[in-house]
Amino acid sequence: MRITDTADRWWKNAVLYCLDIETYLDHNNDGVGDLAGLARRIDYLAELGVTCLWLMPFYPTPDRDDGYDITDFYGVDGRLGDHGRVVEVIRMAHDRGLRVIADLVINHTSDQHPWFKSARRSKNSPYRDYYVWRSDTPPDTSDEVVFPDKEDSIWAYDDRTGEYYLHHFYSHQPDLNWGNQVVREELLRVMDFWLQLGLDGFRVDAVPFVFEDVDTASKNPSVPADPHDLLKEFRGFLNRRRGDAILLGEVNVPHADQRRYFGGDAGDELTMMFDFITMQNTYLSLARQDARPLAKALQTRPAIHPTCQWATFLRNHDELTLDKLTDAQRQEVFDAFGPDPDVQIYDRGLTLRLPTMLGNDPRRLKMAYSLLFSLPGTPTIYYGEEIGLGEDTSQDGRMAVRVPMQWTDGKNGGFSDVAPGRLIQPTVEGPLDARHVNVADQRRDRDSLWHFMATLISRYRSCPELGWGEFEVIEQPLTNVLVHSCALPETAVYAIHNFAAEGCELELDLGRDFADTVLVDLFSDGRIPLDGRGHATLPLDAYDHRWLRLQRGEPLLP
Repeated sequence: MRITDTADRWWKNAVLYCLDIETYLDHNNDGVGDLAGLARRIDYLAELGVTCLWLMPFYPTPDRDDGYDITDFYGVDGRLGDHGRVVEVIRMAHDRGLRVIADLVINHTSDQHPWFKSARRSKNSPYRDYYVWRSDTPPDTSDEVVFPDKEDSIWAYDDRTGEYYLHHFYSHQPDLNWGNQVVREELLRVMDFWLQLGLDGFRVDAVPFVFEDVDTASKNPSVPADPHDLLKEFRGFLNRRRGDAILLGEVNVPHADQRRYFGGDAGDELTMMFDFITMQNTYLSLARQDARPLAKALQTRPAIHPTCQWATFLRNHDELTLDKLTDAQRQEVFDAFGPDPDVQIYDRGLTLRLPTMLGNDPRRLKMAYSLLFSLPGTPTIYYGEEIGLGEDTSQDGRMAVRVPMQWTDGKNGGFSDVAPGRLIQPTVEGPLDARHVNVADQRRDRDSLWHFMATLISRYRSCPELGWGEFEVIEQPLTNVLVHSCALPETAVYAIHNFAAEGCELELDLGRDFADTVLVDLFSDGRIPLDGRGHATLPLDAYDHRWLRLQRGEPLLP
C-alpha cells in the first residue's frame, strides 16, 4: 500500500455517520429538524471524529415514508431549508475534513411526482414508460412485498388507465422503469446536479429491487437484458465526474450474489456495500455468546476488488433485519434481545436500538462497538449511537428508531423548543430519555459512552491496517472469543473480543515467526511480550475487548 492511496481511496478507512435532518436539530423552532440546525452541529461531528456524513433524503416529499417518497429529485424540502442551506452544510463539512454523501432513491418516486401524475393520466403520456405497467391481472405476489403488514401485492390497479403499476414498497411509491434508457439518463442528471453542488457520492437505496424492475421491464426484447449494466453505467459516470466519489449500495443478498454487485474482478459497479450478512451473524453471536457464527460469516465473505470496500454496521434507520438467518437462528436473537412480539416486525426483524437490546449494559455496548470498528471494512454508525440513544416503540414499525437527537437534559432533549405535541417525532421516554442520555452530560463525563466512541474512532483512524489490511481469523480454543487480525506488510492489529458474561484466560499463539516480539495495547498503552514460541496468556474480563498492534520495521503512520 502506498501512503497516497489513503487519500485517493478515502472510503477504505472512513467513519460514516448517518442522520435524518428532520430529527437532528431544530433551528427555527417549528418542531422539525432542519439544515440550519445541522450546520450548527458540524463542529460536533468533527470533534467526535466522523469523516463522512450520510444524509437521509432531504428532497420534497409528501412524507408518507419518511422522505423516501420523493416528488422532486432536484429539490429540497421546504421544511428543512433550501439549496443554499445544503451548500452551507457541505461547505462547512468540507472545511473540517468531512465528506458528505446523500441518499439516491432510484427504485421509485412518490405517486405525487409530476412524472407519475402525467403517466397515469394517459397511456400516451411521454412519462408512461418511466414506470412499469401491465394490462393483465397479476398473479399472487404477496410473498414479494417489502412491507407485508401494509401491502398484499407488488402491483396496484390504477383505475384512470385500467392497468396495474409495479411497486415493491408502498402502493404510493410506484417503481421506476430502469429498462428505459431515458429514465437512466434522467437519474444521471440528478447525480450530476448534486455532485456539482459538492456531494462526495451517494448511498444507493434498495439496489436489488431496481434489478428486479429491470428484469420485469426486460420482457420487452428492446430492453438490455443484464441489469448490472445499470450499475456499470452509474459507476462509469460517477468516475468521469468525480474520481473520488462513491456509490454505497444497500444490498441485502446472500454471499453468492454480493460479489457481482461490486463488479466482480473489474470492481466497476458499487464502490461500497453494506454487509448485512456480517451484521446479522454478529447478533447471533451476541445472542449465543459464541463467536463462531460471526467468524464463519467473515471467513466466507467473497473476495472483492481492492478499490471496493465493505461497510460494516450494527444498526441502521430501518428495522433490524434478520432475514438471512434461519428461522431457528432468528428466534434465538428474538429470544435474547426482543422477546416481546410488539418489538418484532415482518417476522424478520426488531424495532429496537442496541442499548435496549443489550440491557443498556455499558460493558457489552463498548465491546459491541469495539468489535464493529475492528472488523475489516468501513464502520457506519446511526445518529445517537455515540450516546446510547434509545427508541420509541409506540411509533409504527421502522419509525421507532427515528427519534429526535438528545443534546441536553432540557425540554425535548434540546432538539427543539416547541411544545412536545408539535415535534416531528415524539422523544424517547423511560430509562433512556434525555434526563439520562444526552450529549452535554456525556461530553463532561470521561467514562461515558460518548468519550469511549470518540476514543474508539481516534484509534481506528490511527490503524490503517483495519481498512486496508489482509483479514484473518486467529484459531484458538475458546468459542466465546473472537480473535482476528488485519495485517499490512510491516504491521498488524489483533482484535480480541469476549462475547461471554464471564471472564476467561486466552492462550494466544501466533507462532514462532512472532517469537520475542511485543504487542502494544492501543487502549491502555500496555505492552504484552510474546515468548520464544510467539505465545502469550491474556486474562479477559466479561465482555472484554483488546486491540493489540504488532509492528515490525518503521511504523506506517505515527
